[in-house]
Amino acid sequence: MAKHNILGHKGEDLAAEYLKRHGYTIQDRDWHCGHKDLDLVVTKDNTVVFVEVKTRTGTEWGDPQDFVTDRKIRRIVNSADAYIRYNQLDMDVRFDIVSIVAEGGEFKVEHIEQAFFPPVE
Repeated sequence: MAKHNILGHKGEDLAAEYLKRHGYTIQDRDWHCGHKDLDLVVTKDNTVVFVEVKTRTGTEWGDPQDFVTDRKIRRIVNSADAYIRYNQLDMDVRFDIVSIVAEGGEFKVEHIEQAFFPPVE
């Protein structure tokens, strides 16, 4: 497995553990349906939260969350819509980002709640 894939999987593991410690229930990890995919789907307080996990080895090029582009947001929202329909969910919805920076063997985790809203089409 490529080094960046290993880092990405480690980031998703750390994000899932962080969210569990903060009262979230993991519903799905690395969910796929055709070309649609979601990093983490969690629930808390009757809200389904779609979590994009961004892991980087430093911040010299920007914070990890800066790499969630408008195009990526549209893909996440479309994937979330498919997930909601597939699972027939009737819950509040939120989109979060978990930003992870790995430096010097340490991992800094930042949870950004309500990081973005679905764009109006």
